[in-house]
Amino acid sequence: MGTITRSIANNIVTGGKLDGTDGLNGTIPASNIADASLTSITSLSPSLGSAITSVSVDPPAPAEGQIWYNSSSGTLKGYQLATVNSWASGGNLPVSSPAPAGGMRNGAGAGTQTAALGFGFGLGPNTATLSYNGTSWTVPPATLNTARSYLSGCGTQTAALAVGGNAGGAVSGATESYNGTSWTSVTSLTTARGYRLGCAGTNTAAIVFGGSTSVFPTLTASAAVEAFNGTSWTNLPSMNTARSYLSGCGTQTATLAFGGTTTFTLPTVGNRVTATESYNGSSWTSVNSMNTARQSLGGVGIQTAALAFGGNSTPPGTTATGATELWNGTSWTNNPTGLATPRGAMGSAGTQTAGLGFGGYGPGNKNQTEEWTGQELQVKTVTV
Repeated sequence: MGTITRSIANNIVTGGKLDGTDGLNGTIPASNIADASLTSITSLSPSLGSAITSVSVDPPAPAEGQIWYNSSSGTLKGYQLATVNSWASGGNLPVSSPAPAGGMRNGAGAGTQTAALGFGFGLGPNTATLSYNGTSWTVPPATLNTARSYLSGCGTQTAALAVGGNAGGAVSGATESYNGTSWTSVTSLTTARGYRLGCAGTNTAAIVFGGSTSVFPTLTASAAVEAFNGTSWTNLPSMNTARSYLSGCGTQTATLAFGGTTTFTLPTVGNRVTATESYNGSSWTSVNSMNTARQSLGGVGIQTAALAFGGNSTPPGTTATGATELWNGTSWTNNPTGLATPRGAMGSAGTQTAGLGFGGYGPGNKNQTEEWTGQELQVKTVTV
């Protein structure tokens, strides 16, 4: 059969003894291998003694690194710790004081998992602003100057930016900066748009992209991109795919845009997409698509480590998903578990390893908050 490379910590040496002196690397001499491979062992030599236990059923609660021989399957097995990402319940949004018409949906977010800001909730224009401390939501002594919903936001809890949205039956270009105490109106967008445009960066170095330049019943998807320097907006190269109800993350010069809808006309609703684009400060490049097409999704992280979750997956708009995907800079991977409460039209904040999703609709108004742990250790059996 010839010498083969082993994948267990011990060499089998002359006399059938175990030798662990050379760590994880090495080879198993052909003279000590009776079967074709370690996955087709027909019996366990008595010469191995008690170093490896022979059992017919896998141990119910083995220790990390434990190895045993399963006589039923004829395989050597072991236990190892694996990192599994998951969602956990956070503090619910208040359903009264304030209670925007249409519930706690369509809000924008900024900040981190333990220091977040949510604003612009509801179906109709409103000024509601809420802050989250990792446990509960409170109403800070500040409200938006321009009432609106379907807006976007970025930045931190004490230095946020609220951009665009729907106000008074029309899309808005209103832009406001938050300093932790109050909102201040600054220069408006060059191209007014609403219906959940994308936003990334900080309140002095932001980038916005997509959205709609018209209102129901027919939305006109936009590919427009603008950069904010803390004082004024500058037009940038457009995205490859015009869309509204999208999400995004990153910085002003390293941005990721994903999901959304390219067409939307009531009552037939729209065309959800998986399109993902990356911006390097000069141009947009279409990259590998998401696995689940959706609009009104949550999105957090940076250009090379993003998290996409929730959204409306198939028409009508009330069909919600809890699907969660991770982006590694090259491709999207489905997480085994999604949001406990599937929904779209939610606010989001945080990072790929510590994300936050709050509010939404799915169908029915949602006030739940979920926290992305990113680090839950679970034990799994592996064949060695």
